Amino acid sequence: MLNIVACIKQVPSVTEVKWDPDTGSLIRKGVPSIINPSDKHAIEAGIRLKEKYGGLVTILSMGPDQVEDALREALAMGADRAIQLTDRAFAGSDTWATSYTLSLAIKKLGAFDVILCGKEALDGMTAQVGPEIAEQLKIPQLTYAVDIEVNEDKVKVHQILGEYQRCLETKLPVLITVERQSNVPRVAPMDKVIEAYNKAIEIWRSIDLNGDNEQFGLKGSPTKLKKVYTPKVFKGKVEMLSGTNEEIARALVKKLRERCII
Repeated sequence: MLNIVACIKQVPSVTEVKWDPDTGSLIRKGVPSIINPSDKHAIEAGIRLKEKYGGLVTILSMGPDQVEDALREALAMGADRAIQLTDRAFAGSDTWATSYTLSLAIKKLGAFDVILCGKEALDGMTAQVGPEIAEQLKIPQLTYAVDIEVNEDKVKVHQILGEYQRCLETKLPVLITVERQSNVPRVAPMDKVIEAYNKAIEIWRSIDLNGDNEQFGLKGSPTKLKKVYTPKVFKGKVEMLSGTNEEIARALVKKLRERCII
């Protein structure tokens, strides 16, 4: 029986988002959101481990009220328990403050064997939170996993590193970050969705975590955002080449040489 924890994040589902110019934080209220795509693979990995080895899957997510939707989706997929970490004290957290808060919640849960995270968040792309949770908890981390095997008190993951593959093994407990090619997240059937909306979502505040208030949110975030802007998109002229494959290749090489690209 495995005690499995999956940490997930809800991210905006649109490309144009609003920012708070004072804090540099995303304004999430009223913005359509989804489970971070990488985190869906972590949920699926957790459920597959439960199905193969037995155990319980607990979902943790830090965020405002709308995070409830993401948690219920995870429950519908097959998770057993969902906990929302929500408090004004958590607002503006960078990756370090986020990992601190999540690690306190994991400690509060008690015994755990496997912590699963997506490789990175769509709205940050730092790939830092998972490894930082492992550092906070002083446990080993195995990253970029495409396959996970558990054998008694040991766990082995397979990685794909370019043209090479690597296997890493360590003892439980462990934190694992999951690659997208590790699985295809299941789509919950309607009866499971309805069932998930009848389950209770546990709410934990900062006072429940027995942590240092100076380490939460903006106060505990060493990263300070200097400027936020939307990059300009420049559109160039497109020229289509015609002819046989050989003629097109010759014409393309000629044009690239004329522009000193090759």
